[in-house]
Amino acid sequence: MIRIEERIANKKAKEIYEILRKQHIVSKQQLLEQSTLTVSTLTRVLEDLHSSGWIEEVGFGDSTGGRRPILYQRTAKQCYAFGLDISRIHTKLVLCDLHYTKYDTQTWAVTTDTSPDILIREVVGRIKVMMEKHQLSHDQILGLGIGGVGPVDRHQGIMMNPIYFPAEGWEHVAITEALEEQLAFPVLLDNGANTALLAEYWCDRESRLDHMLYVHVGTGLRSSVISEGKIVYGAVDMEGAVGQMIIQTDGPPPRDPKGNYGCLDSYVSVYAIEQQARARLKQGRTSVLSQWVKRPEQVQFAHLLQALQKNDEMTKEIFVQAAVYLGIGLANLIHILHPERIILGGPLGNSSTLFFETAVESAKRHCYDHPDYQVDFTRGLLGEEALATGAAILVMNRLTQLPANPQTKEEQAML
Repeated sequence: MIRIEERIANKKAKEIYEILRKQHIVSKQQLLEQSTLTVSTLTRVLEDLHSSGWIEEVGFGDSTGGRRPILYQRTAKQCYAFGLDISRIHTKLVLCDLHYTKYDTQTWAVTTDTSPDILIREVVGRIKVMMEKHQLSHDQILGLGIGGVGPVDRHQGIMMNPIYFPAEGWEHVAITEALEEQLAFPVLLDNGANTALLAEYWCDRESRLDHMLYVHVGTGLRSSVISEGKIVYGAVDMEGAVGQMIIQTDGPPPRDPKGNYGCLDSYVSVYAIEQQARARLKQGRTSVLSQWVKRPEQVQFAHLLQALQKNDEMTKEIFVQAAVYLGIGLANLIHILHPERIILGGPLGNSSTLFFETAVESAKRHCYDHPDYQVDFTRGLLGEEALATGAAILVMNRLTQLPANPQTKEEQAML
């Protein structure tokens, strides 16, 4: 099995490739200015990367008085990567080239029957179909990245015990090892919130920022932070930790017995707004929901989205209330993390313009330094595609990393 870090073996070549990756199209002069290489070394590195197929010439730049400079970019189809999003509602598989262009996709619903064995069998089968369909050999595949429901052990490739996951049997699943055995190429694992933020960071060539916060609002709350262009990792992966932020100490009891009273998750999650709708219907509130369900307990998130589209007053009230609380939570995070941009994702985060705009206004209202300190709020470029696309990018990130344990003399010399 070819390690991803070995694909581009030379440390200097990795440096140049990373600059090209961040800026997409760059001239030799720009590379010289931004790298640590001399002219002769840069010329040799460019020749090596070009002859091995990693970069290509894409025309000429504007002249500054002399010969027009040759422009370079990464070769999109040099290799491909698969990305897998394992979420609580669905599993999505994508195939991407090195420019993050999606070539194929497959989505499966996650149900109470989605055991690890069943999911792994489906994923392996579909990957083989995609490779045959697009005539890809194993050598052309960098690997498979997984953005999973946490908590995960990304170093060991283990899904520990996914919170609020509908299927049983997912305790301590060594998913990367199981998939590598059947696929014979590298498999990497990270929390899905991290892979989503990776996708939003790398796919935004026009306005990429180095300090960003991603909050996924769905069945629960998930978050990720990029600082100086890199994902911030703590000592452990605490899935749903942002949802345990205390908003009101005498607030409602937590859904999880280990959780906090009055935590953000009790106000802002699919579960929370479903509970709010059921409670208000039991109180006799008028709503279009009563036409679609026989009992309040039958109300589901899909019903609420329909009612919101119908401009149902009770449903709008519930979404606005949840958004206001989310804004309070976002303001707390702003005060701690100081991001340049906040991306809201997930089924609830992307549910409506009303929800998004209310949350943003609430966050600004509770932010101590506003308006002097302005944060850019967005729903992102990729929506629910972000988790799987970012999982593929997780694999591509390894191209420019140095091998952790150098095996060859060449690898040792790189260090």
